[in-house]
Amino acid sequence: MRKKGDTQGPEQVLDLLDTAVSAMGGQNRPGQHEMARQVAEAIETGDHLLVQAGTGTGKSLAYLIPLIAHALESDKPALVSTATLALQSQIVGRDLPRLLKTLEPKLPREVDVALLKGRSNYVCVHKTGGGFPDEDDDAGTLFMLGEDQAVPHPAPASGPTSALGRDVVRLREWAQETETGDRDELLPGVSDRAWRQVSVTSMECLGAQKCPVAEECFSERARAKAAVADLVITNHAMLAIAAFEGLAVLPDYDVVVIDEAHELQDRVTGAVTGQLSGTIISAAVAAARKHTSASLEPLAAAGRAFDQVFAPVPSGLLAAGLSEDQEMVLGHVRESTRTALSDSKPEGPDAVDGGRQMARSRLLAVQEMCERILDAGNSGEVVWASRTSTFAPGAGYTAPEEDSPPVINVAPLSVAGRLREGLFDGHTVVLTSATLAIGAEFGPVAGALGLLGAGAPKWTGTDVGSPFDYPRQGVLYVAKDLPKPGRGTSPEQLDEIEALIKASGGGALGLFSSRRAAEEAAEALRSRVDFPILCQGESTMSALVKQFAEDDETCLFGTMSLWQGVDVPGASCRLVIMDRIPFPRPDDPLMTARTRAVAKAGGNGFMSVSATHAAVRLAQGAGRLIRASGDKGVVAVLDSRLATARYGSFLRAALPPFWATTDRAVVLQALQRLAGQPADAGR
Repeated sequence: MRKKGDTQGPEQVLDLLDTAVSAMGGQNRPGQHEMARQVAEAIETGDHLLVQAGTGTGKSLAYLIPLIAHALESDKPALVSTATLALQSQIVGRDLPRLLKTLEPKLPREVDVALLKGRSNYVCVHKTGGGFPDEDDDAGTLFMLGEDQAVPHPAPASGPTSALGRDVVRLREWAQETETGDRDELLPGVSDRAWRQVSVTSMECLGAQKCPVAEECFSERARAKAAVADLVITNHAMLAIAAFEGLAVLPDYDVVVIDEAHELQDRVTGAVTGQLSGTIISAAVAAARKHTSASLEPLAAAGRAFDQVFAPVPSGLLAAGLSEDQEMVLGHVRESTRTALSDSKPEGPDAVDGGRQMARSRLLAVQEMCERILDAGNSGEVVWASRTSTFAPGAGYTAPEEDSPPVINVAPLSVAGRLREGLFDGHTVVLTSATLAIGAEFGPVAGALGLLGAGAPKWTGTDVGSPFDYPRQGVLYVAKDLPKPGRGTSPEQLDEIEALIKASGGGALGLFSSRRAAEEAAEALRSRVDFPILCQGESTMSALVKQFAEDDETCLFGTMSLWQGVDVPGASCRLVIMDRIPFPRPDDPLMTARTRAVAKAGGNGFMSVSATHAAVRLAQGAGRLIRASGDKGVVAVLDSRLATARYGSFLRAALPPFWATTDRAVVLQALQRLAGQPADAGR
């Protein structure tokens, strides 16, 4: 453990910050200084910190420098956790190398940085060497030719003729050359299906004690490097696994900074959500039948019974719990899986069999899901049925028929308790984002993460602001006279979008509540305006954003996923349109359960769950507009409820302090001036 007082104080941290900013040609930002000071103080005192840092603050430097100063004196690594692998790679590949180069003269020694991801993000040396079966029943055949016949490994001299086959051959060749085995370093990338042929999940892994090539394992090397590093860059999913499952997937750390912290609750929930269906059970049976001698007919029969008993269940929350028949079938699946696992044990303690391990991992997953679903009422988990997609390990999601059997899902009602125990207890945690508070209130986000209530740890919330002059740089327009949004995009909304885009001369980012709404709006507007309109799904996200950024007239329409990833400063993004307030779907089972739980405890479920969810995402969407000090533009929300509903002021409090109006004529004139058009253009 570090000794009290060993960590460099705020004064030294600010000196390092000034050095870095000056060397990089940046400007002094009061918010960045304040954030760096507060992060340094939190590390020194051990108190948790929630810090909201608006766009343009430079929060990466503001937390990386205090972490580096601390890590150089601590005998434990410090962690940075991000919501996405993309930001994780950006910090390691771009931000940190530039920063460390500027700080090198002032640091006592070199800083050792490690990147750590989940096991399935690394190529498996044992699998590419033939230690696992060449064909994966769950993911499809290894090489798919014209007649869907499998080509055994190695491929014939002529080589595989399908895209999948060529990708797998390239992956095996790359595995012989790569230093890290990290999927993100493979350019160009490959499909999930191809990657599945050269990687393993944590459950499929033989383990370092049994794997004959453990010393060459890229995942084990990454973990070993992280254990002795000064600074480890990881992601929220790894934090979730460590907190919920108690697995030692992370090194023993003392301080963690959680960037994109507004995503933490959803990312953690997603990482620990489980699914069970007849398809998943059948896949486990098929794998076990191929790679073990276990008796599997009882499990196969239980899987068929599973589909029969759950077939009549409507999609949505199983609010009344499981029926007696459903409990009985789940019990049969669990016991049959347990028997199959017992029958499929390796013959000797040192036996190594990749196929057997893969099959047993599927059986074990089925058993664990049965136990979770059966115990959900006692463990505070939520169970629901869905038919929006079906899932099979390795094969991913596929659209089902209307009458297809449901997938049964299970997830924690709340992640607060487990995060309090597994994350906040024993570590100093700094959470940061541009959208952590609603107005000046951090309570809604803090409560969802376990920082409120009896026994909650001490924490501080602070907003260091943004260097941008939002009232002068941006306008918030709420289309007060439009009818309340219904299903799809209304004719009135399409007319409004047309008028706004024509006034702005293009340069619009359209953020829609669904993929279908984005596609319908793009199709309708293409015949009405002369500007190019791109739509999410028509190309890769990076290609679409690049095309959008390079042409001032091009518009880009997409969904919620765009709200997190589009960073286009300058005139290319001068109009952001949101079709409606981003409330959770009314049929979202987990949100419904959380809303009911708050109401049952005497609170306002709608405000605590749905409105808070919407406020944070509304702020994320609006935050796409002003990305640099010279940016100007309009955020247009085509949902009259933001101006008329009682909760409107709560939602608006989360937004940057734009100059606000509901006057359509004023906004059109502002856009025309911005585009350099005559005042009556576009009318």
